[in-house]
Amino acid sequence: MKFDLLIRNGSVLDGTGTEAVRADVGIIGERIEAVGDLSKAKAKQTIDATGQFVCPGFIDVHSHSDAYLLIEPRASSKVFQGITTEVCGNCGASVAPRLGEAKLPSDWQDKPFPGIWRTVSEYRKLFEQTNPAVNEALLIGHNTLHRGICGYEPRGATPDELKKMCRALEQALDEGGCGMSTGLIYPPASAVPREEVVELSKVCAAKNKIYTSHMRSEGKQLLEAIDEALDIGRRSGARVQVSHLKTSGQANWHKVDAALEKIESAIAEGLEVAADRYPYTAAQTDLDIILPDWALYDGKDAVLGRLRDSNVRKKIRDEVLEGRGEFGFSTVMIGSVENPALQQFKGMKVDEAARALSMDPVDALLYIIEKDELRTGGIFFGMCEENMWKILAQPWVMIGCDASLRAPDGILSKDHPHPRAYGSFTKLLRASLDGQTVTLPEMIRKMTSLAAEQFRLKERGVLKKGNFADVAVFDPVKVKENTTYKEPHQLSEGVTTLVVNGTLTIKDGQLTGNRCGHFLD
Repeated sequence: MKFDLLIRNGSVLDGTGTEAVRADVGIIGERIEAVGDLSKAKAKQTIDATGQFVCPGFIDVHSHSDAYLLIEPRASSKVFQGITTEVCGNCGASVAPRLGEAKLPSDWQDKPFPGIWRTVSEYRKLFEQTNPAVNEALLIGHNTLHRGICGYEPRGATPDELKKMCRALEQALDEGGCGMSTGLIYPPASAVPREEVVELSKVCAAKNKIYTSHMRSEGKQLLEAIDEALDIGRRSGARVQVSHLKTSGQANWHKVDAALEKIESAIAEGLEVAADRYPYTAAQTDLDIILPDWALYDGKDAVLGRLRDSNVRKKIRDEVLEGRGEFGFSTVMIGSVENPALQQFKGMKVDEAARALSMDPVDALLYIIEKDELRTGGIFFGMCEENMWKILAQPWVMIGCDASLRAPDGILSKDHPHPRAYGSFTKLLRASLDGQTVTLPEMIRKMTSLAAEQFRLKERGVLKKGNFADVAVFDPVKVKENTTYKEPHQLSEGVTTLVVNGTLTIKDGQLTGNRCGHFLD
């Protein structure tokens, strides 16, 4: 037998959690043809993996790359971590369907896309034409649906609107969506009743699709938010994924055991529930999330109008000051900014920016949010390192970067992302190899088969005959993250070979220029 590609002499971790074995991996076309002793086999191309680990390509279960895959198909921040599949459309915001007057998220709006789409089917065609380096599974964002049918007002859907949302979700799932995500901390979903989410999740359950939840709270109301996510799963019958499980704010760190116990109990009763996490103690989202909920309703123009009304701005200012409480402003870093006049503040803490502006921190915060017209990113430090490692060690917790792809050059190199975009998977490989967290076979299982099973990614996540040939090879001595909060645009190193659907995407630690990502349904 002659293989198209043969990876020889590696220590194979097949993704199931079993210990590594010395073996070869033979690939024909897009599939794995054999795993074992292939020393006598011939191949068109051979990779010598001596001294390295060979495993399934990693699955990033919490990504926001949907739009960016169309404009940066190399996906370099992800592939150099060993990622071969991204689950996109998380936190209630997806690239499709684009209904009514709903707008794309602000960081996508000004980008030069290769075409126009409204439906999942139309987006999928653009994806296939662009030919990204990674596979994509697409969740359908609840906020995307809600805004398209109900608008931006802080309210639940009427019965008729809910029927339209269910039909739109059903169509999006039939066109390839893998489930529905919510961002219940973001308007207008923050004002939506639970019943709306239950009814939509029933649509997912009927099609054996997943429900993923950025919950209403990850701090003060964390335990109540977990109860809501589990209740939605019980009442709808849908599988549940708790997004980026964390305990935000020192006053809430003690809740970690109770949070884990709630999920463990649900699993014990038979509910299909799991979670994901990234290995950093700072979160990232839009900087304006720090504003009170009422100030964020009704869309961008309404929010800016409130900030520009001196009386309303004072009320916002007072509530922001009250709401920061123990956090203050030294725990908030300014991330990406769009306004050229504000570029100097990227990577600064808000209190540093305030000194540069000769303002109180709260006034500097509101000034930057207004002048950047709600396009500013924020990095929020408020998690416990010990809790992070405890959560990551749970057997039902998989890995997600919670980030869009980036690149150190080109159109996606000019902002200031969280380092998780470049380093989540390699940081955890390094931590596992150094004995800081679970064993390497278990960490690989979290990154591969656990994720594939939860999201029903067929014939992926395990190295075995017949599965798609998504394969990562990494050097255990060299693998590491290089990214930092101050200098985020730095590729990981140590992934020497990456194969996506049988196509050699990274060879000898360098991009080959060949791409073969699939849209997964």
